[in-house]
Amino acid sequence: MNNTVVKQQKLIGERALFQSHHIQIEDSVFEDGESPLKESQNIDIKDTIFKWKYPLWYCQNVSVNNSTLLETARSGIWYTHHIDIKDSVIDAPKTFRRSTYISLDHVNLLNSQETLWNCQNIKINAVQAKGDYFGMNSENIEINDLRLSANYCFDGGKNIVVRNSKLISKDAFWNCENITIYDSVIIGEYLAWNTKNITFINCTIESLQGLCYIEGLKMINCKLINTNLAFEFCKDIDVEINSHIDSITHPLSGTIRAKSIGEIIMDEKDNSDVNIIVEEE
Repeated sequence: MNNTVVKQQKLIGERALFQSHHIQIEDSVFEDGESPLKESQNIDIKDTIFKWKYPLWYCQNVSVNNSTLLETARSGIWYTHHIDIKDSVIDAPKTFRRSTYISLDHVNLLNSQETLWNCQNIKINAVQAKGDYFGMNSENIEINDLRLSANYCFDGGKNIVVRNSKLISKDAFWNCENITIYDSVIIGEYLAWNTKNITFINCTIESLQGLCYIEGLKMINCKLINTNLAFEFCKDIDVEINSHIDSITHPLSGTIRAKSIGEIIMDEKDNSDVNIIVEEE
């Protein structure tokens, strides 16, 4: 089936291209009017600008290249499935809600507040994002080269793999399950509280009271810099830290290895089954 081509058009009014099928949109502007492509399928969008709310709701099979969603295109992509976005800028908050099979490649999310909520099957590559509450309650996420400045990111997430990334985020990865992070830097207070099964490999972490209330914490060849009061009430931990740890407090079970530890805070009444090994050079 040949695609209908919409080229160099200014589209106005609510539901301007409602229920479009097999359509190619190029060099165009959606000027105003809510939900211009609602309930559309098999859409190819190139070099196009969205200026108003809810541009891609209830859509299927969408490709977006070299395009822009302005700040006013907020809450832009909800209940949409199978969408690939490349080489684009999204300046709108609350993008992606209850959507599945999302691919973001070389995308700049300038205002990612409350973005990627309750979504599944997400691939993120070479993405920059700034905005709090990124990725809440989302599952099955593969991340490479994410540069994120966003407090409370990935709260309630499940089955997430992160590689080669830098995350600046207070309260990152709270209430999560099955997280693996490789070759990354994480900066922010209270990292990963109330999480189950989280692994850090070749990571550098800076965190006040980070890594507490975790069940199943594994760390391989990691550094903890300016990190104190770590591991409080953690169970089943296997931690290999190739640096100094400022302080640890009240871990419950497992093994902690470090080059040196500034302070170990334990009470006589602690029911702790932890083996602490200091390997000073």
